[in-house]
Amino acid sequence: MIDFDYLKREIKKEKVTSLLVYQKGNSIFEYYKNNKQREKVHKMNSCTKSVLSILVGIALGKKHLTSIHLPVYTFFPELFKEQTDSRKLDITIYHLLTMTDGLDFPEFGEWNSFAPMVYHPNIMKFVLERPIIHPVGTYMNYNSGCSHILSAILQKVTNMKTEEFANKYLFKPLGIKEFNWYSDNMNINKGADGLVLKATDMMKIGQLMLQNGVYNNKRIVSEEWIKTSTTPYFKTYELIGYYGMHWWINKLDDKQYFTYENTYHFALGFGGQYIFIYPKEEIVIVITSEIYENSLLPLRIVQKSFLI
Repeated sequence: MIDFDYLKREIKKEKVTSLLVYQKGNSIFEYYKNNKQREKVHKMNSCTKSVLSILVGIALGKKHLTSIHLPVYTFFPELFKEQTDSRKLDITIYHLLTMTDGLDFPEFGEWNSFAPMVYHPNIMKFVLERPIIHPVGTYMNYNSGCSHILSAILQKVTNMKTEEFANKYLFKPLGIKEFNWYSDNMNINKGADGLVLKATDMMKIGQLMLQNGVYNNKRIVSEEWIKTSTTPYFKTYELIGYYGMHWWINKLDDKQYFTYENTYHFALGFGGQYIFIYPKEEIVIVITSEIYENSLLPLRIVQKSFLI
């Protein structure tokens, strides 16, 4: 199914720092640019978003959240009091997860994959003050601000920092011991890009997804949430694919319909960080890179390495 000769040849040409391939829970391919990469914790960038999605599923399972259709303003009424556009009251957790909030957020446009919210003293305020340019719920536009607000909601409903909730209910059950999760000026863990993990621990996240929320025979997050969050709701960018709930979804063969056999989903981070899950083949691929000039290059290499 995978052309490993092609895969190995191509990644050695690029600034790929590690690449791991597991099938049915066993390592079948391993590449590290050097020995230091084996133990290095990598800045996952936007792969953080996909981990955050898992945490939302866990919060739902533990009844910290009753629904993904709750309006965001109910969690932060003080921030919404300053808004003059009443349409913002329609934004729900679902809209944040699918990035269909309707806000003007040209992250993949004029901002060139870097949202200036990071320079603002209050990221949530920056995001919510953006004008609405699409009807809420109708159009997916990549918005890292959505992820940060989700992290703030998690902290509000669990009475823990997102990293504490993650450590207790996700990382410890997966055996992840070494991590960091950066925070903003308001002490909110950065939901968009703040998580740092080893490649082998990124693989554990992938294995959890492949096993529909179970790890070491223990249920961590519901199977229903895994399926819900990896459903292709919105066709997004031609070069990437479809979007679910903070997971990207695509087809192995773009000429065919979405089926179990023809679907894979993945986390994608700036600079070429990836966690790919191929359910039918029971394969998980993890990539860490420093390809900041072309984050999609590892995606292209992996796509071409699969023999359909």
